[in-house]
Amino acid sequence: MKEVGYLELLKSNKKFRTFWIAAVISMMGEWFNTIALFTLILIYAGENSEELIGILLTIRMLGFAILQPITGLLADRWSRKWIMVATNFLQVFLALSFLAVDGSEDIWWVIALSGVMMVLHGAYITAERAAIPNIVSERELATANALDAATWSTALAFGAALGGYIVSQFGTDVAFIIDSITFLIGGLILLPLTVPQTVSEEMKGPLFKTAFSNIKAGTLRVYREARLRRIVLAKTTWNLAGGGLAGVFLVIAGSRMTPGELAAGIGIFFMARGIGTGIGPILARKYLTNKSRWPAYIGLLVSVSGLFYLMVGLTLYYNLIITIILVVIAHAASGANWVLSTILTQQWVEDEKRGRVFSIDMLFMSISFSFSTYVAGWLLSNTNLTIQNGMVSFSIAMIVFGLIFTLWRPDANQHNSA
Repeated sequence: MKEVGYLELLKSNKKFRTFWIAAVISMMGEWFNTIALFTLILIYAGENSEELIGILLTIRMLGFAILQPITGLLADRWSRKWIMVATNFLQVFLALSFLAVDGSEDIWWVIALSGVMMVLHGAYITAERAAIPNIVSERELATANALDAATWSTALAFGAALGGYIVSQFGTDVAFIIDSITFLIGGLILLPLTVPQTVSEEMKGPLFKTAFSNIKAGTLRVYREARLRRIVLAKTTWNLAGGGLAGVFLVIAGSRMTPGELAAGIGIFFMARGIGTGIGPILARKYLTNKSRWPAYIGLLVSVSGLFYLMVGLTLYYNLIITIILVVIAHAASGANWVLSTILTQQWVEDEKRGRVFSIDMLFMSISFSFSTYVAGWLLSNTNLTIQNGMVSFSIAMIVFGLIFTLWRPDANQHNSA
Protein backbone atom coordinates (compact mmCIF):
# COMPACT_ATOMS: atom_id res chain seq x y z
CA MET A 1 0.00 0.00 0.00
CA LYS A 2 1.67 3.19 -1.20
CA GLU A 3 1.68 6.06 1.29
CA VAL A 4 0.67 9.56 0.20
CA GLY A 5 3.11 12.47 0.00
CA TYR A 6 3.07 15.47 2.32
CA LEU A 7 1.68 17.96 -0.18
CA GLU A 8 -0.85 15.43 -1.45
CA LEU A 9 -2.10 14.88 2.11
CA LEU A 10 -2.51 18.61 2.77
CA LYS A 11 -4.21 19.21 -0.57
CA SER A 12 -6.61 16.26 -0.50
CA ASN A 13 -7.53 16.00 3.18
CA LYS A 14 -9.23 19.21 4.28
CA LYS A 15 -9.84 18.02 7.84
CA PHE A 16 -6.22 17.20 8.42
CA ARG A 17 -5.15 20.48 6.79
CA THR A 18 -7.31 22.44 9.25
CA PHE A 19 -6.07 20.30 12.13
CA TRP A 20 -2.47 20.89 11.07
CA ILE A 21 -2.74 24.68 10.65
CA ALA A 22 -4.28 25.05 14.11
CA ALA A 23 -1.46 22.99 15.63
CA VAL A 24 1.23 25.06 13.90
CA ILE A 25 -0.14 28.33 15.25
CA SER A 26 -0.75 27.08 18.80
CA MET A 27 2.67 25.47 19.12
CA MET A 28 4.52 28.54 17.82
CA GLY A 29 3.15 30.50 20.76
CA GLU A 30 3.97 27.68 23.19
CA TRP A 31 7.67 28.16 22.53
CA PHE A 32 7.44 31.95 22.86
CA ASN A 33 6.10 31.24 26.33
CA THR A 34 8.84 28.75 27.19
CA ILE A 35 11.73 31.02 26.22
CA ALA A 36 10.17 33.93 28.11
CA LEU A 37 9.77 31.81 31.28
CA PHE A 38 13.40 30.65 31.16
CA THR A 39 14.47 34.26 30.77
CA LEU A 40 12.41 35.45 33.75
CA ILE A 41 14.02 32.83 35.98
CA LEU A 42 17.54 33.61 34.79
CA ILE A 43 16.95 37.33 35.40
CA TYR A 44 15.21 37.18 38.78
CA ALA A 45 16.48 34.01 40.47
CA GLY A 46 20.22 34.77 40.50
CA GLU A 47 22.30 31.96 41.99
CA ASN A 48 19.27 29.67 42.23
CA SER A 49 18.39 29.97 38.55
CA GLU A 50 19.83 26.59 37.52
CA GLU A 51 17.90 24.66 40.14
CA LEU A 52 14.74 26.68 39.49
CA ILE A 53 14.90 25.92 35.76
CA GLY A 54 15.06 22.25 36.70
CA ILE A 55 12.10 22.75 39.04
CA LEU A 56 10.16 24.65 36.35
CA LEU A 57 10.64 21.82 33.86
CA THR A 58 9.83 19.23 36.51
CA ILE A 59 6.58 20.99 37.47
CA ARG A 60 5.64 21.47 33.82
CA MET A 61 6.09 17.81 33.02
CA LEU A 62 4.38 16.69 36.22
CA GLY A 63 1.52 18.97 35.23
CA PHE A 64 1.51 17.30 31.84
CA ALA A 65 1.53 13.88 33.52
CA ILE A 66 -0.57 14.09 36.65
CA LEU A 67 -4.01 14.06 35.04
CA GLN A 68 -3.13 11.89 32.04
CA PRO A 69 -5.30 8.96 33.23
CA ILE A 70 -8.23 11.39 33.41
CA THR A 71 -7.48 13.19 30.13
CA GLY A 72 -7.07 9.85 28.37
CA LEU A 73 -10.43 8.76 29.73
CA LEU A 74 -12.05 12.01 28.58
CA ALA A 75 -10.46 11.68 25.12
CA ASP A 76 -12.21 8.32 24.75
CA ARG A 77 -15.48 9.61 26.21
CA TRP A 78 -15.88 13.23 25.06
CA SER A 79 -15.29 14.97 21.75
CA ARG A 80 -11.54 15.11 21.10
CA LYS A 81 -12.07 18.23 19.02
CA TRP A 82 -13.77 20.11 21.86
CA ILE A 83 -11.04 19.09 24.29
CA MET A 84 -8.50 20.72 21.96
CA VAL A 85 -10.64 23.84 21.49
CA ALA A 86 -11.31 24.29 25.22
CA THR A 87 -7.69 23.83 26.27
CA ASN A 88 -6.57 26.41 23.70
CA PHE A 89 -9.09 29.00 24.88
CA LEU A 90 -8.27 28.50 28.57
CA GLN A 91 -4.57 29.02 27.88
CA VAL A 92 -5.29 32.42 26.35
CA PHE A 93 -6.04 33.80 29.81
CA LEU A 94 -3.30 31.89 31.59
CA ALA A 95 -0.65 33.20 29.18
CA LEU A 96 -1.76 36.78 29.85
CA SER A 97 -1.43 36.20 33.62
CA PHE A 98 2.36 36.19 33.29
CA LEU A 99 2.20 39.91 32.52
CA ALA A 100 1.80 40.45 36.27
CA VAL A 101 5.34 39.22 37.07
CA ASP A 102 7.27 42.00 38.79
CA GLY A 103 10.15 40.44 40.72
CA SER A 104 11.80 37.39 42.23
CA GLU A 105 8.93 36.92 44.71
CA ASP A 106 6.67 36.02 41.76
CA ILE A 107 8.77 33.16 40.45
CA TRP A 108 7.03 30.45 42.48
CA TRP A 109 3.52 31.28 41.28
CA VAL A 110 4.91 31.58 37.73
CA ILE A 111 6.21 28.01 38.01
CA ALA A 112 2.88 26.81 39.44
CA LEU A 113 0.83 28.54 36.73
CA SER A 114 3.10 27.12 34.06
CA GLY A 115 2.31 23.68 35.49
CA VAL A 116 -1.42 24.36 35.12
CA MET A 117 -0.87 25.30 31.47
CA MET A 118 0.91 22.00 30.95
CA VAL A 119 -2.08 20.12 32.40
CA LEU A 120 -4.13 21.67 29.60
CA HIS A 121 -1.41 21.05 27.04
CA GLY A 122 -1.31 17.40 28.09
CA ALA A 123 -5.05 17.11 27.49
CA TYR A 124 -4.59 18.70 24.05
CA ILE A 125 -1.75 16.37 23.03
CA THR A 126 -3.53 13.21 24.17
CA ALA A 127 -6.72 14.18 22.31
CA GLU A 128 -4.71 15.14 19.22
CA ARG A 129 -2.71 11.89 19.05
CA ALA A 130 -5.87 9.85 19.51
CA ALA A 131 -7.78 11.88 16.88
CA ILE A 132 -5.31 11.67 14.00
CA PRO A 133 -6.37 8.15 12.88
CA ASN A 134 -9.98 9.42 12.88
CA ILE A 135 -9.30 12.00 10.17
CA VAL A 136 -6.79 10.22 7.93
CA SER A 137 -6.86 6.91 6.08
CA GLU A 138 -4.47 4.04 6.77
CA ARG A 139 -2.29 4.99 3.81
CA GLU A 140 -2.14 8.58 5.11
CA LEU A 141 -1.31 7.69 8.73
CA ALA A 142 2.50 7.52 8.55
CA THR A 143 2.65 10.72 6.47
CA ALA A 144 0.27 12.52 8.84
CA ASN A 145 2.32 11.56 11.89
CA ALA A 146 5.61 12.50 10.26
CA LEU A 147 4.14 15.85 9.24
CA ASP A 148 2.63 16.37 12.69
CA ALA A 149 5.99 15.67 14.35
CA ALA A 150 7.78 17.88 11.84
CA THR A 151 5.24 20.61 12.56
CA TRP A 152 5.91 20.41 16.30
CA SER A 153 9.60 20.60 15.49
CA THR A 154 9.26 23.50 13.07
CA ALA A 155 7.21 25.38 15.64
CA LEU A 156 9.92 24.66 18.19
CA ALA A 157 12.67 25.81 15.83
CA PHE A 158 11.07 29.02 14.59
CA GLY A 159 9.07 29.70 17.74
CA ALA A 160 12.15 29.38 19.95
CA ALA A 161 14.40 31.37 17.62
CA LEU A 162 11.81 34.09 17.07
CA GLY A 163 10.85 33.97 20.75
CA GLY A 164 14.48 34.41 21.73
CA TYR A 165 14.74 37.43 19.43
CA ILE A 166 11.44 38.97 20.60
CA VAL A 167 12.29 38.56 24.28
CA SER A 168 15.81 39.94 23.87
CA GLN A 169 14.59 42.94 21.84
CA PHE A 170 11.15 43.73 23.29
CA GLY A 171 10.94 41.89 26.61
CA THR A 172 8.96 38.99 28.00
CA ASP A 173 5.60 40.78 28.08
CA VAL A 174 5.42 40.93 24.29
CA ALA A 175 6.16 37.20 24.11
CA PHE A 176 3.33 36.39 26.53
CA ILE A 177 0.88 38.53 24.54
CA ILE A 178 1.86 36.79 21.29
CA ASP A 179 1.47 33.43 23.05
CA SER A 180 -2.10 34.25 24.10
CA ILE A 181 -3.00 35.35 20.57
CA THR A 182 -1.74 32.08 19.06
CA PHE A 183 -3.86 30.03 21.46
CA LEU A 184 -6.91 32.10 20.52
CA ILE A 185 -6.35 31.71 16.78
CA GLY A 186 -5.61 27.98 17.11
CA GLY A 187 -8.87 27.40 18.97
CA LEU A 188 -10.91 29.44 16.49
CA ILE A 189 -9.51 27.49 13.53
CA LEU A 190 -10.61 24.19 15.10
CA LEU A 191 -14.18 25.32 15.81
CA PRO A 192 -15.74 24.37 12.42
CA LEU A 193 -13.88 21.03 12.25
CA THR A 194 -15.82 17.76 12.58
CA VAL A 195 -13.82 14.83 13.98
CA PRO A 196 -15.51 11.38 13.81
CA GLN A 197 -15.04 9.23 16.89
CA THR A 198 -16.18 5.85 18.20
CA VAL A 199 -17.28 5.77 21.85
CA SER A 200 -17.75 2.33 23.38
CA GLU A 201 -20.83 1.41 25.40
CA GLU A 202 -18.79 1.09 28.58
CA MET A 203 -17.97 4.82 28.35
CA LYS A 204 -21.59 5.98 28.22
CA GLY A 205 -22.49 5.52 31.90
CA PRO A 206 -22.14 8.21 34.63
CA LEU A 207 -18.62 9.67 34.52
CA PHE A 208 -17.67 9.32 38.18
CA LYS A 209 -19.32 5.92 38.58
CA THR A 210 -17.51 4.39 35.61
CA ALA A 211 -14.23 6.35 35.68
CA PHE A 212 -12.13 3.88 37.66
CA SER A 213 -13.23 0.81 35.71
CA ASN A 214 -12.66 2.58 32.39
CA ILE A 215 -9.19 3.80 33.36
CA LYS A 216 -8.41 0.26 34.53
CA ALA A 217 -9.58 -1.10 31.16
CA GLY A 218 -7.13 1.20 29.35
CA THR A 219 -4.29 0.13 31.64
CA LEU A 220 -5.08 -3.57 31.12
CA ARG A 221 -5.15 -2.96 27.35
CA VAL A 222 -1.46 -2.04 27.58
CA TYR A 223 -0.48 -4.64 30.16
CA ARG A 224 -1.97 -7.62 28.33
CA GLU A 225 -0.18 -7.05 25.02
CA ALA A 226 3.58 -7.44 25.40
CA ARG A 227 4.56 -5.64 22.20
CA LEU A 228 2.38 -2.65 23.14
CA ARG A 229 3.73 -2.63 26.70
CA ARG A 230 7.21 -2.27 25.25
CA ILE A 231 6.37 0.46 22.73
CA VAL A 232 4.50 2.54 25.31
CA LEU A 233 7.87 2.90 27.11
CA ALA A 234 9.77 4.07 23.99
CA LYS A 235 9.49 7.82 24.69
CA THR A 236 10.12 7.20 28.39
CA THR A 237 13.43 5.52 27.58
CA TRP A 238 14.73 8.63 25.83
CA ASN A 239 13.44 11.05 28.45
CA LEU A 240 15.12 9.27 31.38
CA ALA A 241 18.29 11.10 30.36
CA GLY A 242 16.93 13.43 27.67
CA GLY A 243 15.05 15.59 30.16
CA GLY A 244 18.26 16.65 31.85
CA LEU A 245 20.20 16.95 28.60
CA ALA A 246 17.71 18.99 26.56
CA GLY A 247 15.76 20.62 29.38
CA VAL A 248 18.52 21.76 31.73
CA PHE A 249 22.09 21.38 30.43
CA LEU A 250 21.29 22.69 26.95
CA VAL A 251 19.30 25.64 28.34
CA ILE A 252 22.09 26.71 30.71
CA ALA A 253 24.73 26.20 28.01
CA GLY A 254 22.74 28.39 25.62
CA SER A 255 22.40 31.16 28.19
CA ARG A 256 26.17 31.20 28.73
CA MET A 257 27.26 30.98 25.10
CA THR A 258 25.76 34.37 24.27
CA PRO A 259 26.57 36.64 27.23
CA GLY A 260 24.12 39.50 27.64
CA GLU A 261 21.56 37.85 25.36
CA LEU A 262 20.15 35.05 27.48
CA ALA A 263 17.00 34.49 25.46
CA ALA A 264 18.80 34.54 22.11
CA GLY A 265 21.26 31.86 23.20
CA ILE A 266 18.55 29.60 24.56
CA GLY A 267 16.54 30.17 21.38
CA ILE A 268 19.44 29.07 19.18
CA PHE A 269 19.74 25.69 20.87
CA PHE A 270 15.98 25.18 20.98
CA MET A 271 15.90 25.98 17.27
CA ALA A 272 18.53 23.26 16.72
CA ARG A 273 16.32 20.84 18.68
CA GLY A 274 13.37 21.76 16.52
CA ILE A 275 15.25 21.31 13.24
CA GLY A 276 16.45 17.88 14.38
CA THR A 277 13.09 16.61 15.57
CA GLY A 278 11.59 17.84 12.30
CA ILE A 279 14.13 16.08 10.09
CA GLY A 280 14.07 12.80 12.03
CA PRO A 281 10.46 11.74 11.33
CA ILE A 282 10.80 12.63 7.65
CA LEU A 283 13.96 10.54 7.28
CA ALA A 284 12.42 7.69 9.28
CA ARG A 285 9.36 7.61 7.00
CA LYS A 286 11.56 7.56 3.91
CA TYR A 287 14.25 5.07 4.90
CA LEU A 288 12.92 2.92 7.76
CA THR A 289 10.25 1.20 5.70
CA ASN A 290 10.37 -2.27 7.30
CA LYS A 291 7.74 -1.84 10.02
CA SER A 292 8.52 -5.20 11.60
CA ARG A 293 11.93 -3.76 12.53
CA TRP A 294 10.58 -0.54 14.05
CA PRO A 295 10.57 -1.78 17.68
CA ALA A 296 14.31 -2.56 17.39
CA TYR A 297 15.05 0.71 15.60
CA ILE A 298 13.32 2.66 18.38
CA GLY A 299 15.83 1.55 21.01
CA LEU A 300 18.82 2.04 18.72
CA LEU A 301 17.63 5.58 17.93
CA VAL A 302 17.76 6.39 21.66
CA SER A 303 21.39 5.25 21.75
CA VAL A 304 22.22 7.22 18.59
CA SER A 305 20.74 10.33 20.19
CA GLY A 306 22.86 9.71 23.30
CA LEU A 307 25.99 9.24 21.19
CA PHE A 308 25.62 12.64 19.53
CA TYR A 309 24.79 14.31 22.85
CA LEU A 310 28.03 12.77 24.14
CA MET A 311 29.84 14.57 21.34
CA VAL A 312 28.01 17.78 22.29
CA GLY A 313 29.31 17.45 25.84
CA LEU A 314 32.87 16.71 24.69
CA THR A 315 33.00 19.65 22.24
CA LEU A 316 30.83 22.21 24.08
CA TYR A 317 32.17 25.80 23.82
CA TYR A 318 34.68 24.67 21.17
CA ASN A 319 32.67 25.81 18.17
CA LEU A 320 29.04 26.99 18.20
CA ILE A 321 28.28 25.74 14.66
CA ILE A 322 29.58 22.24 15.44
CA THR A 323 27.52 22.15 18.63
CA ILE A 324 24.37 23.17 16.77
CA ILE A 325 24.91 20.46 14.12
CA LEU A 326 25.43 17.79 16.80
CA VAL A 327 22.26 18.88 18.63
CA VAL A 328 20.32 18.69 15.35
CA ILE A 329 21.48 15.11 14.71
CA ALA A 330 20.82 14.03 18.31
CA HIS A 331 17.25 15.26 18.09
CA ALA A 332 16.73 13.84 14.61
CA ALA A 333 17.18 10.44 16.25
CA SER A 334 14.82 11.32 19.11
CA GLY A 335 12.21 12.64 16.65
CA ALA A 336 12.33 9.37 14.71
CA ASN A 337 11.92 7.44 17.98
CA TRP A 338 8.83 9.53 18.79
CA VAL A 339 7.06 9.15 15.46
CA LEU A 340 7.73 5.42 15.01
CA SER A 341 6.41 4.59 18.48
CA THR A 342 3.39 6.84 17.96
CA ILE A 343 2.44 5.24 14.64
CA LEU A 344 2.73 1.72 16.07
CA THR A 345 0.47 2.66 18.99
CA GLN A 346 -2.11 4.18 16.64
CA GLN A 347 -2.08 1.09 14.44
CA TRP A 348 -2.25 -1.46 17.23
CA VAL A 349 -4.90 0.16 19.46
CA GLU A 350 -8.60 0.40 18.61
CA ASP A 351 -10.29 3.81 18.53
CA GLU A 352 -12.35 3.20 21.67
CA LYS A 353 -9.26 2.84 23.89
CA ARG A 354 -6.67 4.90 22.01
CA GLY A 355 -6.96 7.97 24.22
CA ARG A 356 -6.38 5.97 27.40
CA VAL A 357 -3.40 4.14 25.93
CA PHE A 358 -1.80 7.39 24.79
CA SER A 359 -2.40 8.86 28.24
CA ILE A 360 -0.34 6.02 29.74
CA ASP A 361 2.37 6.69 27.14
CA MET A 362 2.39 10.41 28.05
CA LEU A 363 2.24 9.69 31.79
CA PHE A 364 5.38 7.56 31.88
CA MET A 365 7.19 9.90 29.48
CA SER A 366 6.37 12.94 31.64
CA ILE A 367 7.43 11.28 34.89
CA SER A 368 10.77 10.25 33.40
CA PHE A 369 11.34 13.75 31.99
CA SER A 370 10.46 15.35 35.34
CA PHE A 371 12.81 13.06 37.23
CA SER A 372 15.64 13.71 34.79
CA THR A 373 15.29 17.51 34.79
CA TYR A 374 15.03 17.73 38.57
CA VAL A 375 18.13 15.59 39.08
CA ALA A 376 20.10 17.62 36.51
CA GLY A 377 19.07 20.96 38.03
CA TRP A 378 19.80 19.76 41.57
CA LEU A 379 23.24 18.43 40.62
CA LEU A 380 24.23 21.70 38.96
CA SER A 381 23.16 23.76 41.98
CA ASN A 382 24.33 21.50 44.81
CA THR A 383 27.45 19.74 43.56
CA ASN A 384 30.58 20.57 41.61
CA LEU A 385 29.13 19.07 38.43
CA THR A 386 29.83 21.18 35.35
CA ILE A 387 27.54 21.42 32.33
CA GLN A 388 30.03 19.50 30.19
CA ASN A 389 30.46 16.69 32.72
CA GLY A 390 26.70 16.56 33.21
CA MET A 391 26.14 16.21 29.48
CA VAL A 392 28.74 13.46 29.21
CA SER A 393 27.27 11.53 32.15
CA PHE A 394 23.63 11.83 31.05
CA SER A 395 24.46 11.01 27.41
CA ILE A 396 26.28 7.82 28.43
CA ALA A 397 23.21 6.89 30.48
CA MET A 398 21.03 7.52 27.40
CA ILE A 399 23.18 5.21 25.27
CA VAL A 400 22.83 2.47 27.90
CA PHE A 401 19.06 2.97 28.23
CA GLY A 402 18.66 2.65 24.45
CA LEU A 403 20.63 -0.60 24.36
CA ILE A 404 18.60 -2.02 27.25
CA PHE A 405 15.37 -1.19 25.41
CA THR A 406 16.69 -2.86 22.24
CA LEU A 407 17.64 -6.04 24.08
CA TRP A 408 14.45 -6.16 26.17
CA ARG A 409 11.96 -8.33 24.29
CA PRO A 410 8.86 -9.11 26.38
CA ASP A 411 7.09 -10.00 23.14
CA ALA A 412 9.71 -12.53 22.01
CA ASN A 413 7.30 -15.41 22.47
CA GLN A 414 4.45 -13.61 20.75
CA HIS A 415 4.51 -13.83 16.97
CA ASN A 416 3.18 -10.32 16.39
CA SER A 417 4.44 -7.86 13.84
CA ALA A 418 3.64 -4.24 13.10
